Amino acid sequence: MPGLRGGAVIAGFVERTPERHFTGTPRFGLEQWSDLAADALADAGIAPQEVDGLCCGGDTGESPMFIPSTIAEYCGWSLNFAERLDLGGASSVGMVWRAAAAIELGACEVVVCAATQQPRPSPPRPLAVGPRVTFGASSNAWGSPQAEFDIPYGNLGQNCGYAMYAQRYHDEFGWDQRSRAKIVADQRVSACANPDAVWFGHPVTVDDVLASPMIADPLHMLEIVMPCSGGAALVVTSAERAARLPHRPVAVVGFGEHLTHKTPTYAPSLTQTPVGPAAHRAFAMAGVVPGDVDMVELYDCYSITVMLSLEDSGFCGKGEGMEFVRHHDLSYRGDFPCNTHGGQLGFGQPGLAGGMSHVVEAVRQVQGRAGDRQLARHDLAYVSGTGGIMSEQAALVLRGL
Repeated sequence: MPGLRGGAVIAGFVERTPERHFTGTPRFGLEQWSDLAADALADAGIAPQEVDGLCCGGDTGESPMFIPSTIAEYCGWSLNFAERLDLGGASSVGMVWRAAAAIELGACEVVVCAATQQPRPSPPRPLAVGPRVTFGASSNAWGSPQAEFDIPYGNLGQNCGYAMYAQRYHDEFGWDQRSRAKIVADQRVSACANPDAVWFGHPVTVDDVLASPMIADPLHMLEIVMPCSGGAALVVTSAERAARLPHRPVAVVGFGEHLTHKTPTYAPSLTQTPVGPAAHRAFAMAGVVPGDVDMVELYDCYSITVMLSLEDSGFCGKGEGMEFVRHHDLSYRGDFPCNTHGGQLGFGQPGLAGGMSHVVEAVRQVQGRAGDRQLARHDLAYVSGTGGIMSEQAALVLRGL
């Protein structure tokens, strides 16, 4: 099928250690972005003046619009390609494939993709709390269907929506909640092998997960991500250039993206998610099947997200996820390595950089730089991203050269 040819690769990365309680000095978003870019470029062995493209998500905090040009101006770059994504947790996966496509098309040579999530200095006149804090992923803006049909009835934010997916899934396929809890426990094993993870040194059992407070039935506290500070950046460049650089090039050989709805109220299905078509396209483009990959790095804002992504990405049949999880070890030392950095459920969720952590971990593993949790087979990786409430999903297939 038409698509990427593997001519664009990820050459380097940087990732800030996530913190539940930030211990550093607050800095402006532009400072965070430029420092991430400088460190990622240094890791890749590429000079800053060679950058001619960038991908970002959200805003820097210092400007609500014209974000790419604001970043370029601050970093002193002259760009031929710029993209600002608004795909929530799928933004980082979306950044990577867009950068790869632009490079293969000849639009640019070196693209920095970054996501910041550390505290910024408080303004002299603090701003009022915005609707994003109050209503989460739900919009209370005038004319929004959510403002009229969801928020007045208490259906808002992320917890309720993901709980609806979990309720429907179990109603249809059986109420084995221990399988959801096992996803968390297996990923925590990997987090305990990752000194940078928020939950490093804190293993949990299936019973621990099910004994944690119920937040939105049937989801327990330990099945939901821990927000934290952090940040990450990647450098995407041509395979030809990367051959001269210090690390193993990681080629972007397949991608897919699919969007169907914003809120579960309008979702065509609560058991079939958009990552299905995205994964199918990504695998077909790469010329591989799900069973070929050495690892999966699945967006895991909630345990049910992993369960549905395993099924819809093609690693097992619909409704077979619970049995699949029961019979496989999902930790870095198991037979089906899933979220080898601990996932966001073990590593933490530093905003958009939470989604970037899955891409970074895939690159880290493929390049052989994962330390104690390094996989023996690490040539082919599958990565997913999820935005909203199973709303905007994307997939990548990455191959080491």
